[in-house]
Amino acid sequence: MWLSDSQKIGVGLTAFGLFFMMMGVMMLFDAGLMAIGNVLFLCGITAIIGPRSTFVFFSRKEKLRGTICFIGGIALVLFKYPFFGFLVEIFGFLNLFGDFFPVVFGFLKRLPIIGPILSHPAIARFTPRESRTRV
Repeated sequence: MWLSDSQKIGVGLTAFGLFFMMMGVMMLFDAGLMAIGNVLFLCGITAIIGPRSTFVFFSRKEKLRGTICFIGGIALVLFKYPFFGFLVEIFGFLNLFGDFFPVVFGFLKRLPIIGPILSHPAIARFTPRESRTRV
């Protein structure tokens, strides 16, 4: 499946958002970098799946706790409490996107270099055994 131009831009925005978040954490929880990362991540997700699907995803009843924590964490980062905001945001992120981890690990296990590393017995104990959907 090919990506449209807006989806390609969304992938770039999401990647830059994750990069800025990582840099903000590495720079001892710099609130500015983390705020930029949060905004880019949300814009990237919106560009990838569309505004309507983004709203539907974040407003589903079973994802409500994760959405509140994720948005609350972003608000704490914006209000200059980056450490606590990051912790709340990570909790919300895991609640929101935790269902995708088996699919991601299933894809990564099929890659040439990363696959054997993830299949190593010491690491395989911590990775999901099988994905729910085919990649």
